[in-house]
Amino acid sequence: MNFSEKALLLSNWIKESKVVTTVCHARPDGDAAGSSVAMAAYLEQSLSKDAASIFPDALPSNLSFLTGRTKLVPGWPDTSLAEERLARTDLLVCLDFNNLSRTEGLEGLLRQYKGRKVLIDHHEDPRTEEFDLCFSDAGVSSTCELLYSVLLEMSGAPASALPPLTAEALMTGMTTDTNNFANSVHPGTLKMASELLAAGVDRDAIIDRLYFCERPQRLAAQGEMLSKHLHLLPEGGACIVLDSDFLSRHDLREGETEGFVNMPLAIENVRLSVFARADGDLFRVSIRSKRGTSARLLAKTYFHGGGHEQASGGRILIPQDVASADEIRPYIEHITARFLQEQGSVEQQ
Repeated sequence: MNFSEKALLLSNWIKESKVVTTVCHARPDGDAAGSSVAMAAYLEQSLSKDAASIFPDALPSNLSFLTGRTKLVPGWPDTSLAEERLARTDLLVCLDFNNLSRTEGLEGLLRQYKGRKVLIDHHEDPRTEEFDLCFSDAGVSSTCELLYSVLLEMSGAPASALPPLTAEALMTGMTTDTNNFANSVHPGTLKMASELLAAGVDRDAIIDRLYFCERPQRLAAQGEMLSKHLHLLPEGGACIVLDSDFLSRHDLREGETEGFVNMPLAIENVRLSVFARADGDLFRVSIRSKRGTSARLLAKTYFHGGGHEQASGGRILIPQDVASADEIRPYIEHITARFLQEQGSVEQQ
């Protein structure tokens, strides 16, 4: 099916459904939260559906402005409320993840769900067999940009007809996933932004909420990170590792290390930045790169992950990958240096 045929099919499925639920990936970022809230608000306010968003984890505080105007079902600390919601759900819309495992604690429930599952996502290598209908395009800036196209195609109406919360949430997700229009920006990205601005979205207010509401603890942590925990490699890499003691000492909350991985790329000769932070018995890894260096390949090859060409993620497992947390930084530095050397050798051939 082409895009228009898929949009028509989704529109028909929505019409047949009384209860529609959206779900996004674990540890939701702006694109995950934005697309999930945008879809739920559209279903509720434009189509009068019983719509709600299930979140596998709490939202970072700078995204809390998206909630409160639509139904939110917490999938933590247990899944009982999510299970009750799914039992009543006719149609499940999955946003900003390419396979069900990325919902982590909700994966089991979602695999048991027998209704129709729709995927709307911009990551590579989607597990299409896990869904009944897939909108997948890795060539757009964000899931919010893809969802924007889906909503306009389904409705046949301009951006000005979208509910205000939908438009605001879409702009939020696109802004965060492009690092405020610093990467992954395409002609369609700017066209969407222009149309949402013309429709009345207050982008200045969104920017204030996203980037100018930091707690002092985060800025203190950022200063110590840059002065003591940033390690530069002669091959053009940068490595930052924050252990559980660092996170606890600075009282860092979920989402407050977001963006730290981008900072080393401001250094002229750094073309690859690897950031790792403790998360229970593993380390979460974020990777960013400049054009010409593949963050996705590094994540997929060495860190059990994947993502986009310049923005990817993964994890380091203890003791499978390293024996202890003390070995995380040497491990990352070794892998990153070798990867950059190999990339350089390929480029010279």
